Amino acid sequence: MKVEKKTLQIVKSIAELRQLLDRNGRNSKTVGFVPTMGFLHEGHLSLVKHAKEQNDIVVMSIFVNPAQFGPGEDFVSYPRDIENDTLKAADAGVDILFLPTAEDMYPFEGGIKIIPGPQANELCGVKRPGHFDGVLKVVLKLFNIVDPDRSYFGMKDAQQLAIIETFVRDFNLRTTIVRVPIVREEDGLAKSSRNVNLTEIERCNAPIIYKALAQGAYHYDQKKEKEEIERLVAEIITSNSSGAIDYVSLLSYPGLTQDIKHSEEVILACAVKFSTTRLIDNIIMSTKDGSYVSNDDEQ
Repeated sequence: MKVEKKTLQIVKSIAELRQLLDRNGRNSKTVGFVPTMGFLHEGHLSLVKHAKEQNDIVVMSIFVNPAQFGPGEDFVSYPRDIENDTLKAADAGVDILFLPTAEDMYPFEGGIKIIPGPQANELCGVKRPGHFDGVLKVVLKLFNIVDPDRSYFGMKDAQQLAIIETFVRDFNLRTTIVRVPIVREEDGLAKSSRNVNLTEIERCNAPIIYKALAQGAYHYDQKKEKEEIERLVAEIITSNSSGAIDYVSLLSYPGLTQDIKHSEEVILACAVKFSTTRLIDNIIMSTKDGSYVSNDDEQ
C-alpha cells in the first residue's frame, strides 16, 4: 500500500478507504486511528501526535455522528469547519483524512441496536438516553472500515472512553484503545469544540470547573467522604459562575460504579450547562494514595 507520509490524502468513500487500508496490503505497516467530529483544536492534534509516534500511518475521520445526538441537542448547531480542519490535519501530519457522509455511513436501518451496559447509566448517560448507543454504533462501523491497530481517544470524554474500552474488550475487537491526556487552555479550561459557543462572560467563568475539581481532588486526598466532595465541587462552581450543575459525581473508574473503595482508580467528573453550552471535565485519581493520574497533557 502506497501512502505519502507528508501528503494528506482525502478519502470520502468507504470502499476506497478499505482498499487503501486492506490489511493484506499494508506490508506490516501499523495504522493509528483518530476518530473526531471535527472543528479541530489542540486536543485533537494531541491525539494525532500520539498516533504518529506509535504508528506508520495515521488516519483521521471527521464525521458529526447524528446517531449520538438526542432530540433538542446541538446536532445542527455543532461547529463545523472542514476547510480549516483539513489544513490542521495536514499540518499535524495526518496521512489519510476520511470524510464520510451520513448517507454513506447509514444507508440502511435494519433495526439492530448496540446497547451499552451499566456504565452508560451514570454521568452524561443519565440525561442523554441513547447517546452511547449512537457512539458505539459509529465506533464499531469506523473500526470495521479502518481496521486500525491502535485507536486514540481523549480522556476528557472519560465516560465515552470507559465504555469504548469495555466494548473493545468484551467483543474482542482487533484494535487497541490508547488513552490520551486532556489538553487545557492556560487558565485550566479543557479544550472543546463547544467552547466557541460560550459568551465572553461565560468564557471567563468556565475555568472554575477545573479549579473546583482540583479542590475536590485535594479533599479526596484528605480522605473526605464521597458526598462531601461532590457537594463541595458543586458549591464552588455555582458560587463562582453562572453555570448550572448537571452532575458532580465521584465514581470508580473505568467501571463507573458507586463503589469507590474497591477500584484502583476513581473519577471525579462534572457537567455544567451555561446558556447554550454544556461542558464536561474530570480528574482521575489513584485509590492507593489519593494521587492524580495524569489525565492532563503536560506538553
